Amino acid sequence: MTSTDQIGLRLAAAESAARAAGAHALQLFQDRAKLTIETKHDSLDMVSRADREAEEIIRAALGAAFSEDGFLGEEGGAQDGQSGLTWVIDPIDGTVPFVTGLPHWCVAIALQSSERTEAGIIFQPQTGELFTAVHDRGAWLNGAPLSISQDTCLTNSLTGIGASHRTTPAHISAVISELMVQGGMFYRNGSGALMLAYVAAGRLGAYYEPHMHPWDCLAGLLLVREAGGKTLPLPAQSMLSDGGVVLAAAPGAWVEILKITGNASAPHQV
Repeated sequence: MTSTDQIGLRLAAAESAARAAGAHALQLFQDRAKLTIETKHDSLDMVSRADREAEEIIRAALGAAFSEDGFLGEEGGAQDGQSGLTWVIDPIDGTVPFVTGLPHWCVAIALQSSERTEAGIIFQPQTGELFTAVHDRGAWLNGAPLSISQDTCLTNSLTGIGASHRTTPAHISAVISELMVQGGMFYRNGSGALMLAYVAAGRLGAYYEPHMHPWDCLAGLLLVREAGGKTLPLPAQSMLSDGGVVLAAAPGAWVEILKITGNASAPHQV
């Protein structure tokens, strides 16, 4: 079992790495006309040098401090370690907003053991908001504790919805339609990590995406749980290797969003 001191040291180092990577990405964002944009699976699955360089900054900083740890990054792939701990990194979650000039992007870092997500960080450089969480110790926004209101439900909040090329249009359409029939309203900003952080901060009542990669969601899911919200149970190892369905909500919205998403068929295509 990883000690509290070990997690605390790693959390502090990850906060510093996220801020450094975020500052570098923000400089490139402000001069993004010079960026060369590439695509991966489809025309909206983008990557730029900002993604790669931000991840390199994080890997270099954490690798120097904790050389025995492993890494799993969206851009740099997997690197085995010996400590039993793996850093899961999305250097820029919300690349499409980033390259198109929208503010909805962030740096996301999770620290994963064989059993669970031990710590998570989501940093939004443009606002300076740093969301952090540690397993069984709580969640914070810029050092202030987060606690999801028991009064939040789907009809008095917005529900974040995510989709990708792995999602069938019919399924997402069915979820949004049923959500609105039940008196709710959907919201989407292009960054699943930020929308999960917003659930933890009480800005959204729930978030749903049929399939997310681990680097997109592990930090945010921990934030929601530590702030008092609910998430679907996801086995740690299968989530790391394959990703999975992501559902997170305030306690008062959980039953409603679980029913709405569960009633829609064909959740995703890989």
